[in-house]
Formats: sequence, C-alpha cells, structure tokens
Amino acid sequence: MSHIIRDITEIARCGAQYRTDALAPMGLKACHASYLLEICAHPGISQDKLAARICINKSNVARQTANLEEDGFILRTPCAQDKRIMQLYPTEKTLELLPEIRTILNRWGDCLTADVSEEERLILERVLERMKDRASEWMENR
Repeated sequence: MSHIIRDITEIARCGAQYRTDALAPMGLKACHASYLLEICAHPGISQDKLAARICINKSNVARQTANLEEDGFILRTPCAQDKRIMQLYPTEKTLELLPEIRTILNRWGDCLTADVSEEERLILERVLERMKDRASEWMENR
C-alpha cells in the first residue's frame, strides 16, 4: 500500500509543478485552478463550503481567495443574511480564462493516461473514486 500512496503523492507533486508552469502566464498559482473551477461551478459559494469541497483548511482558503480578489479573479461579498459569511463569485476575467484553464488541466490528464487503455482508465477511475470517498469520510469524521 505504501507504494500506492507514494506514487499518488509523486503524481500530485508533478501535477502541481505542471499547473505552476502552465498557469503562471495568467497570473495564477497551481492551487488556484481548483478554487476557480469550484467558484465558477457554484457562484456565490461560501468560503467555508469551498474549503470543504476542495479539502483545504479555512485559513488557506481565506488567504487565497483574498489574493484572487486582489488580482481581479473573483469577487468576495458578505452574505445578505449573515455578514460574517463571504460569498465568492467569478469575475469576467476568470470566465474568459476558464476554457484555457480547463484545457491546461485536461492536457495533464491526457499526458498521464497516454498509454492507459480505456478499460484500465475506467478501473483506475473507480478505484480512485473509492479511495477519495474514504479520504473525504476521514476528513469529515476527524
């Protein structure tokens, strides 16, 4: 089992470097892709819900969303019902970049699975989904 975790970790590190290199010309960091994809998919999502959805601690989400707002990628607005809750919205700048961000992420996936058969890919997706569910379950119950 330790080889599986080691390999997943190494793939994640390489993926982070790939995103760092590919997103830098847009003024984005590697971690920003997951933030922006979720915010675009769920406009008005709260920082707390975003943190839960992408499994990042709340203080990091607060810091990164502040950076994204400062750089013009998102808007943070207080919730009308509870001013303590910050809701996140994509800006036009982000909506224009979204197809390119998705293309960058898809290229990485294509690179990783270039010599993987369709059958192997489907099996891998199912196994990783179960592992992700267990990891999420652990996060919720800790």
